[in-house]
Amino acid sequence: MSKKEIRSITDLPGVGPATANKLIEAGYGTLEAIAVATPQELSAAAGIPLTTAQRIIKAAREALDIRFKTALEIKKERLTARKITTGSRNLDDLLGGGIETRIITEFFGEFGSGKTQICHQLAVNVQLPQEKGGLSTSDNVAKAVYIDTEGTFRWERIENMAKRWGLDPDQVMANIYYIRAINSDHQMAIVDELFNLVPKENIKLVIVDSVTSHFRAEYPGRENLAPRQQKLNRHLHQLARLAEVYDLAVVITNQVMARPDVFYGDPTQAVGGHVLGHAPGVRVQLRKSRGNKRIARVIDAPHLPEGEAVFVITDYGIADPED
Repeated sequence: MSKKEIRSITDLPGVGPATANKLIEAGYGTLEAIAVATPQELSAAAGIPLTTAQRIIKAAREALDIRFKTALEIKKERLTARKITTGSRNLDDLLGGGIETRIITEFFGEFGSGKTQICHQLAVNVQLPQEKGGLSTSDNVAKAVYIDTEGTFRWERIENMAKRWGLDPDQVMANIYYIRAINSDHQMAIVDELFNLVPKENIKLVIVDSVTSHFRAEYPGRENLAPRQQKLNRHLHQLARLAEVYDLAVVITNQVMARPDVFYGDPTQAVGGHVLGHAPGVRVQLRKSRGNKRIARVIDAPHLPEGEAVFVITDYGIADPED
């Protein structure tokens, strides 16, 4: 069977109706979900031999053109990555044009530094047409998923932000899929479900606000640090795979903690340690300034220079100070 003939999981070798039903029930209903699974996961989910699972995954990856690529091919792919405006030209410039697809962007900072405000703004802005800094096309509106772990989502902010762009607030809210994650296991299960939901609903932005809250609460103390970090690492890899496979933007927020051993400079650092330090493609620290002003600083991004930008939080959303 040629690559072009494999369009759904039932076209894969070794996947009959019964196996397909088992895979769908286990959350592997698309070629993308199968392509990024491990043979062990697929074998257990569908009750098939490991060798069969390996063959199915190999065929799915070939159908999706997941293979070795040259650096030039990677360059061309990265140049086609799209970006979502934050609503602030200053912040967009700092980020190289906006929030990029195919990678994870992390915003971390103290309470009130603007993390959740940026998330609300992006959930609105992704729905704008491409010429205005969104990811919608003339025949398909880009939608967002908002995974809330701390109960900070406010529909009132969405309404005000939508009015700024002349959008119908109710329609904008209808295009944001909200879910409250109860615990870390639920949080990870939600992301598993997204591998099936994303292609059906044209979701182009996934927000997790905040990514570490449940992990931090459920695994306190040094004795639980190793299992917490392993689990958090799996979750971040889930999100990275989702961004890469579906060409969407993933935005996560993170808390900070005080470092008592630091006497000079900023005494705070992002929660999550090295695991979170290496997973995001772009890490941005937010901090308060005078009044409604906030300062964003790129901490880590291989393709961006370090720098800072000033933006403001207004009644109608994220903007530049002069606005």
